[in-house]
Amino acid sequence: MTAIESPCILVCSIDMKTGFCFGCGRTRDEIAGWIAMTPEDRRAIMAELPARLETVERRPRRETRRARMARERGVP
Repeated sequence: MTAIESPCILVCSIDMKTGFCFGCGRTRDEIAGWIAMTPEDRRAIMAELPARLETVERRPRRETRRARMARERGVP
């Protein structure tokens, strides 16, 4: 079985103002349909996630996987 790339960090709560998950930045529909999407569709959505996460009103309380990986790579 092949692993499916996912931005999920197990902080699953939707910002009611933006409709984006506080943890990963996806919408409910994107989360629900993730497994059926093509790798290209998933990558296109993942490219939008950093900008989406900037719009949510509340930040996750713990360091996200994305932030940890950026920190480890030395990206500001």
